[in-house]
Amino acid sequence: MSDLRVGLFTECYRPIQNGVVASVDALAHVLRSAGHVATVVTPAMPRYRDDGPDVLRVPSLPLPTRTAYRLTVPYFPPIALPFSIVHAHSPFVTGWLALREARRARVPLVFTYHTQLEAYAHYVPFEAHLTRYAAARLTRAYANAADVVIVPTQAMQRRLRELGVKARIAVVPSGIDVSFFSGGRRSEALRARFGVGAFDKMILTVGRLGREKNVELALEAFARLGDARARFVIVGDGPHRASLERTAERLGIGRRTVFAREFERAALPETYASADAFLFASGSETQGLVLVEALAAGTPIVAADTPQTREVLGAAGRIVSPDARALARALAEALSHRPAGGAAAAGADRYERAILGARVVGLYRTLLPHRFDARAGRLRVGT
Repeated sequence: MSDLRVGLFTECYRPIQNGVVASVDALAHVLRSAGHVATVVTPAMPRYRDDGPDVLRVPSLPLPTRTAYRLTVPYFPPIALPFSIVHAHSPFVTGWLALREARRARVPLVFTYHTQLEAYAHYVPFEAHLTRYAAARLTRAYANAADVVIVPTQAMQRRLRELGVKARIAVVPSGIDVSFFSGGRRSEALRARFGVGAFDKMILTVGRLGREKNVELALEAFARLGDARARFVIVGDGPHRASLERTAERLGIGRRTVFAREFERAALPETYASADAFLFASGSETQGLVLVEALAAGTPIVAADTPQTREVLGAAGRIVSPDARALARALAEALSHRPAGGAAAAGADRYERAILGARVVGLYRTLLPHRFDARAGRLRVGT
């Protein structure tokens, strides 16, 4: 019989590709490899079927905005296998289903804080200040309902305390399969598909194309680089792509910028390894999983300065002011002084999913055995 039965409740999952999905999959893999049961509970997606029985799809509706994300219907079907741990990865409707299941089954609730919701206020058709305020209140309320909150960086621990979160917080970064991303090899054929010649330089960014990712800043930095032999390859898609394409044309770099859309995850190691530099301009991340992937691939990194970016990269990348001139100068240095791949990849070892997944399992065990305080409506550690 399995030791742990974990319900991983997430608002977004396959076929969507993003850092949350990658993090959930990495944790599920570690749990299952160790003999535990991990069931992903997530909204149903039209015309998409999962390969195995380890995903429980909840009825959903389309959101009123143009997005692949779905709105979970607050309905929960009977579960044949009761959970011993409920682990939520969202504070929205799926997260509240997780809370309800944890209370019903009298098991611990764990919450991973993946997203700074305030940075996404522009997607809600209301006044921005009020939306950010509501997002902060939602984050605080949900985090305080959990028995432990996992954050990927110390910077996010400080942020939650600033928001008024009083619950226990544990810092455990999201992990990746380091050997998978370090196994990519430079491909001239791949570079040629993007119009990158043998003596050209390929600058890469990977991520969802939303306003909060600050790709405009990356485009401005590339435009200031002033290297006619450089090409900027943007892997990812999202609601802001058309606007970014117009920005590239306005900056005069449209012909040297490739919007490559989304890639299958299996193609990413080769893509990272084929780049001469990785450019990261986002300031909205809680960690930035693509930074870890680029580290593992040994790709030189230029990143806009934030506390969480400094924490993830340490001395393994060029971290500069979030300014187009500073990023362009750092790009020029990175392209001129490419380090050995092994030196860049060494910083990724601490993000190995097996190690970090084991830390999460250890955290689960601190919550078991437990007792349920029905009057307070939450779980208490101890017997």
